[in-house]
Amino acid sequence: MPADLRTRIGHLDLPSPVLTAAGCAGAGRELAQFTDIARIGAVITKSVTIEPRAGNPAPRFAETPSGLLSSCGMQGPGIDGFLQRDLPWLLSRGARAFVNIAGHTAREYGELASRLSDAAGVTAIEVNLGCPDAAAAGRPFALDAAAAGQVVAAVRGSARYDIPVFAKLSPEVTDIVAVAKACVSAGADGLSMINTLPGMAIDPVTFRPALAGLSGGLSGPAVRPVAVRCVWQVREALPDVPIIGAGGVRTGRDALELLLAGACLVAVGSVLFHDPSACSRIQRELEEELVARGVDRVADVVGRAHQPAGYAADRRRWVL
Repeated sequence: MPADLRTRIGHLDLPSPVLTAAGCAGAGRELAQFTDIARIGAVITKSVTIEPRAGNPAPRFAETPSGLLSSCGMQGPGIDGFLQRDLPWLLSRGARAFVNIAGHTAREYGELASRLSDAAGVTAIEVNLGCPDAAAAGRPFALDAAAAGQVVAAVRGSARYDIPVFAKLSPEVTDIVAVAKACVSAGADGLSMINTLPGMAIDPVTFRPALAGLSGGLSGPAVRPVAVRCVWQVREALPDVPIIGAGGVRTGRDALELLLAGACLVAVGSVLFHDPSACSRIQRELEEELVARGVDRVADVVGRAHQPAGYAADRRRWVL
């Protein structure tokens, strides 16, 4: 018997816990010829901003051992273009849209949430807290619990009551639990982690930084242990808060690890650049991992690693 991958988060019913990660699938068009986006959990869109953005100059990507550095600058059509073209297309394909939003002030985030709430078909909002705070000399909101909470409060106060708000957290903090608690206290319905880690590469031929933007965000397998640790810590502190786990997921086994750590959903990111069918493959592999362990429902493994030793009647079923 196949395992049941259906996932319920609050009032949301999703066919699978596997999502695309923000920034790695655009608004879904790039993947449509490789993956039935209606059959995965949802598409988390690339960051939507108030105004259109051209993004950073090239080169924007640099490969590193077990990872990828990116510095795209949130290129996109702005909220008007997203609502006119991208969101209707996603809905026409039967996909669920988790819309990632980005801004430089709490007011911008609130305006984006309000505009999205006026549109039909937005499943959830993911708040990109990795953006520079204009009022704090460009320090990212995610690095300060109070600033992160202010952004989340602005979004939750402007978003329609039935649209869940997920705050996306950065691992570049001393205490990610403190930031998580501030976001939940401000009204976040769930949390998403992790965002990329800052990194840099130097081209040994040109003797210059490999990215035009000098530094970028590191993603890929190199950051997965960091993501597992962050998910574990936040789940331990806030066991009732839904978590989207992201960071270096390449296989169904990787997805299972994040679920065991406490994530309810798993976002697939940089692997999509060389395997655009990865979401469908990982979804299939996750089901195989569950069946191999005698697990009937994916919900039964969420947070399972937090159970005391000896909890399972048959420990052999849980050998990874």
